[in-house]
Amino acid sequence: MEVQAAVFASKDKITFIDIQKFSGNLFSLRTESEEYIKKHIMWRADMSESRRKEIPEIPVRAFSEAIGNSLCHRDYSNPKGNEVAIFKDRIEIYNPGKFPEEVRLADFLKGKGRSVLRNPLIAETMYKSEDIEKWASGLKRIYDECQAVAVRVEFETISTGFLVTFYRPNWEQGEGLKKGDQKRLVEGLVERLVENQKKIIKLINGNSSISINELSDKIGISTTAIDKNISQLKKKGLLRRVGPDKGGHWEIMR
Repeated sequence: MEVQAAVFASKDKITFIDIQKFSGNLFSLRTESEEYIKKHIMWRADMSESRRKEIPEIPVRAFSEAIGNSLCHRDYSNPKGNEVAIFKDRIEIYNPGKFPEEVRLADFLKGKGRSVLRNPLIAETMYKSEDIEKWASGLKRIYDECQAVAVRVEFETISTGFLVTFYRPNWEQGEGLKKGDQKRLVEGLVERLVENQKKIIKLINGNSSISINELSDKIGISTTAIDKNISQLKKKGLLRRVGPDKGGHWEIMR
């Protein structure tokens, strides 16, 4: 069994940032796919309670359930494997094998669907290992987990299989964050950086169109030094430039 996982640089399947192929049994594939997503999504720290709590942009239980469903219900006669694709604005989890035509997707989201098992032995194995909790409840759990944190999720039957899409909140613009959370997100990010890089990230967070010359003036170092620090931030996967020097803007990646 195989799962292909990839991170793309934009909203379209054009340029890879990272691509990997996992091989193994159901359980190892699920674990590796989950860890791959955890590694490439944004996390923030919630300090409102007595203990620090790490919060992902997409609920872990939701994408874990989607991965489990994709492995359980795929068409194993199809040579095409499962896929996990991470884009700037969304995460897609795909499996070959269409959704059963005799049932309605809306019924499952209401908790009224009835199981039509393509792979009953695999489903039974995953149920006994507690990798699935209840027959026909997976899609509703995914939907409910996302609804609870205002993350948009879509389920789609396409010509070759089934697709679950999680839309990533734009935390840099405050989407999906409570008052004060955006500031704490940036503060958590800069903890790992040297002083000038911290200043660059904070200034870009306040003005994504800021120029190299403006950064130089505000921080008090040369434009050459700004370029070197920006190069380091890009290598760390924390910053990228969208568009030309004139008319473009900066994006904080995570």
